[in-house]
This record gives sequence, C-alpha cells and structure tokens, in this order.
Amino acid sequence: MKHQSKLMLLGLSTTLLFAQCNPQKSNEGSTEVVLVEEAKTPTLTKIWETDAELITNESVLYDESTGKIYVSNIEGEPSGKDGKGSISIIDKEGTIVNKEWVSGLDAPKGMGLANGNLYVTDIDQLVEINLESGKISKKYPIEGAGFLNDVAAFESKVYFTDMNTGKIHLLEGGKTSTVAEGHTSINGIAVDSDGSVYGLDGEGFKMIHLDGTAMLINKNVTGGDGLIILGDGNYLASRWAGEIYFIDNEGETLLLDTKAEESNTADIGFIPSENIVLVPTFFKNKVVAYKLDY
Repeated sequence: MKHQSKLMLLGLSTTLLFAQCNPQKSNEGSTEVVLVEEAKTPTLTKIWETDAELITNESVLYDESTGKIYVSNIEGEPSGKDGKGSISIIDKEGTIVNKEWVSGLDAPKGMGLANGNLYVTDIDQLVEINLESGKISKKYPIEGAGFLNDVAAFESKVYFTDMNTGKIHLLEGGKTSTVAEGHTSINGIAVDSDGSVYGLDGEGFKMIHLDGTAMLINKNVTGGDGLIILGDGNYLASRWAGEIYFIDNEGETLLLDTKAEESNTADIGFIPSENIVLVPTFFKNKVVAYKLDY
C-alpha cells in the first residue's frame, strides 16, 4: 500500500511540474510566464585621462559633428579679468590636440554650440567663437552680470546662467534677454529635444518654465554644476566638489565620489554614441573619461 501511495504521489508531482513548465490554454484564458528583469545599478568606469596640462579646466563639450572635444581653462582666478583663460581641443582618446585653440579669455566656463559658433561664458559676457577659424567674432556683455556660468544651446537659441543673480539669459537673433530669474545659485543648464529647459540650483534639479514657474524634480542634488539629459527620464548631474549623480524617477544614485582625492567634477560633458562621461577636474588640470553603464 505504501509503495502504491508513493507511485500515486510521484505521478501527481510529475503532472504538476509538467503543468507549471508547460502552461496550457483553457476556456478561462491562457497562462503566460512573465520574466521580470532586475533593475541595473548604473556605474561609471574610468577609461582614460589627459595629461595634466589643462590648467583649471572647468567645462567639457563634445561636438558630435566633428568628434572634437572642447575644454575651457580658467587658469587664473574664476572672476579675474586677467586674459589667462583659454579653450583647448582634445580627441576621444584623451590626446590634447590643440592646447590653446583660443587664448586671451579671462575665466571661461560653460560652452554651447549653435549657428556655426562656440559660445562660452566669460564672467560678465558671452563670447562667440567661429568654429572654422577659431577667432572671436563677437562679445555680448550682460548688464549687471555677476558670474555667468553654464551654457545650453537649442537650435539657434543659446541659454546661459548667472550664478550670482539667479537668472537665465538667452541669446537669439543677435540679441540677449533675460528669460527666467529667482533661481538661487543656478549653475548647470540643459535643454531637451523638445525645447524644455532644465537647471541645477540651490533648491535642486528642476524643470524651468519660461513663464516664471518651475517644477522641482529632485531636491537632494543641490548646488549642481554640470547637467546631462540622457533621455527616458534619466539625467546626470555633477557637483563641483567631486560628485556625479544618476537621477531618474526613483531618486538619485551616487556614481562617482572623488572628494577624498581632492579631484573636482565641474561642468561635465557627454559622448552619447559611446555613453562616455567627460569630467573636468579643475585643480587637477586634466579631463577624465568614464564609461557609463545603466
């Protein structure tokens, strides 16, 4: 009797196992196996760094049309009108191609590309540099500017921030205007493909509407410097002191912390086709590249 019971139990177990592995259709519908993929933790992996010859480099900008990487170097004081500032060009392997492509600037910081020009903030003016000649073609002084910082270009529009006054300015059609204000210590700025403006200020990471309102997206990453829009609700934000964060609708993840090394993470750049983050290290005088996996 025991032997027969064991056979009956074994048969029942085999039937249940077969049913679990081979879902059958029934009159009430079909059974489907749904595989849920675990969320991947984003990471940064160092891949190269330049020689330490880019003195007080503050911002990095990748030009997708040419493969060139522009680097702004303050060299002197961040607010000093001393003519020591410059723009360098490096390649995607970290080689310094032209250390002083443009010289004679004061304290260049954020950069953007539009209208065949490179635009760079320089304390209290926006400087226009012709990409083909490397010559300064025009300067746009901003009345009352205290500390012009980051730049974001969208089509023919060039947005740029003033960290001291909390304003966002716009260059369009050869004229400058103020399009937003009241954003304390605003620095990093980026524009999405639909023209939406995002910024990093003392309150955190926010979408900035040009009607005077704003929507706070993340209140933890305050005082941010560089801002990258990855798409699908994902973003990168750097803090100058040495932190880079991945931000999504779940919150923020600290990807990089170089504070102990006294290596800064200023206005970061990005190579979209290769998911490479370009980090200007400020006082370490080099750009470091990291592969982003997310």
